[in-house]
Amino acid sequence: MKVALPLLLLLLSGFSVHAHAQSPRLNRCTDAQGQSVYTDRPCDSVGAQSRRPPPPPAGSTLQRDSLGASCPRRLSELVQALHDAVDTQDVNRLSTLYLWSAVSDAGAQRILGQLESVVRRPLVDVVPVYPRQDQDVPLEEGQSTAAQGSDPEEPAAPRHPVGLRLEQTLPGSAARAATVLGLRRQYGCFWITL
Repeated sequence: MKVALPLLLLLLSGFSVHAHAQSPRLNRCTDAQGQSVYTDRPCDSVGAQSRRPPPPPAGSTLQRDSLGASCPRRLSELVQALHDAVDTQDVNRLSTLYLWSAVSDAGAQRILGQLESVVRRPLVDVVPVYPRQDQDVPLEEGQSTAAQGSDPEEPAAPRHPVGLRLEQTLPGSAARAATVLGLRRQYGCFWITL
């Protein structure tokens, strides 16, 4: 009996370390007064409600895991997901499109505040942002410096967007607002950054 208790405590502590090592999912909930509440617990456990995103359209290749996180594999899917998140004013949905790697807790709070501002403004359009012609374009994997179009007679390689500009209006007015989101491709998916 004396050996079983320390063994049981050791097993339980190992389970606790594993559970804390996983990063919690941050939920945006709405309380009874309509205020946003951010929590790592289910919304109903704090007396609030969650706005769940509708299922992806039929025929979409947008992947969803068990937590509902999205993985837009095409740029058009990312643009549609941005439209859907802003149209439903769902910062949780928008946050699933964000590349959160290497973001501190303080940084995450700041980013969530910015994303909250984005979903509160009506969306007019999503416009691709391309690198300027006079800027050096980073080399793609396997591309040599000679393949960058240094010969003026060779046609320029197609440029790919480096970001997305959300054209919006301020709530209750016709005044324009724009937010430029960085565009990253990682894990086979497109992600946004601020």
